[in-house]
Amino acid sequence: MTGEYQHSIDAKGRVFVPSRLRDELGGVFYVTVSMEACLSVYSAESWASFTEKCNAMPYVRQRKMRPLFSMAARCEVDSQGRVLLPQNLRTFAGLDKDVAFVGCNNHAEIWDLERWNKVNAEEMTPENIAAVMEELDF
Repeated sequence: MTGEYQHSIDAKGRVFVPSRLRDELGGVFYVTVSMEACLSVYSAESWASFTEKCNAMPYVRQRKMRPLFSMAARCEVDSQGRVLLPQNLRTFAGLDKDVAFVGCNNHAEIWDLERWNKVNAEEMTPENIAAVMEELDF
């Protein structure tokens, strides 16, 4: 998934999902917490693959995945292209009004727009891009 899209959360906690991401995510997808102060969004197919990997882990390691599953929400796009983001997920990521959807290869992320702008400014340097390209042997 690629691109950056900005939208607003309405008073009921709904947000418009960009059509390009909807095409890749499908009408039903999963949203959960991330390692950073944002939300991770997975297509149903990616989520199924993720759960299969977890199922293959020893039970002790599966328990470490508890936050990802306990906070996960199955989201369905409504007729207007919106999804309801549960309050607990909005609170975790500090999502109040303006958000950025960010494509991240096999998933998307939803960031508070102000926080995303800060993170993006820190990461969008020639030195960081060169380091990433080097790591990928480009």
